[in-house]
Amino acid sequence: MGQHLKGALFILLSACGFGVMPVFALHAYPRGINVPTLLLLRFTLAGLLLFGFLFASPRYRAAMKMRAVDLFYLFLLGICYTLQSTLYFTAVRHITPTLVALLFYTYPILVVALNCLLERRKPSLSTAVAGAVSFMGVLLILGTTWGSADGVGTLLAFSAALVYVVYILLGHRVIKQIPPLIATTFITVFAGMGVLATSIFTGPLDFSFEPSAWGPIAVLVLFSTITALLAFFRGLEMLGPARASILSMSEPLFTALGAAIMLQERLTAVQLIGGAAVLAGAVLISWTGRERPCQGSALER
Repeated sequence: MGQHLKGALFILLSACGFGVMPVFALHAYPRGINVPTLLLLRFTLAGLLLFGFLFASPRYRAAMKMRAVDLFYLFLLGICYTLQSTLYFTAVRHITPTLVALLFYTYPILVVALNCLLERRKPSLSTAVAGAVSFMGVLLILGTTWGSADGVGTLLAFSAALVYVVYILLGHRVIKQIPPLIATTFITVFAGMGVLATSIFTGPLDFSFEPSAWGPIAVLVLFSTITALLAFFRGLEMLGPARASILSMSEPLFTALGAAIMLQERLTAVQLIGGAAVLAGAVLISWTGRERPCQGSALER
């Protein structure tokens, strides 16, 4: 199996983990848990499990001794992850989740553009086509509800996309120096700290939820956090930020499929066509070569 195909499979696994996250969150909320508490448990438990694995492995325990600058970059990634989640969920208070997701999934286009400027790389024609096909598929899956938009919600959703662009581009640089497993461990811990700090503004923590909420929490920790983050950084390492971002546009497809299976929500014919378009873009990006260096760029490394 070629590196590009393996990288694509890692990103698709990550997209599945992130995509089904709201479905399992919807199973947890009726059991008495609020958003700040759920996010804190998600990141804290994931960080503790990953740290336990690292300390049990002599190979990784030695690799955890890193430079202060690397630790600072991981801290920035954790804060970016917290900020992106906070902006995203706050936007939902002002506009519909569908429109929030639609605005948020402008980030792959921004990643491709900024990556070209920063790295002097030009996306190939097949990469551009794959991005366009996948984005059209996202439009069909999510639908459009522009009539419900307001300025605050639109700004928050787009800001979440911008923060995620920084997260991806910075993460791509970090994993060149730090193994994905170690990077994921520190990012989850720092994200948990960020949630704890922002809970002062987003709402009080409440641990008096029903014991049955631990089922969805376990899935969010093990699959939608640990597995999804590890797979994302591994795929990002293999494919680069532009291609990984375009493949990540398959997340709404997994969200729709998860809702159809677990929440008995029926997929419309338009959503099925959109899903096919997202998959077509994923297949195209999986079989194409690397981006070429941007020609004629005046930027210096």
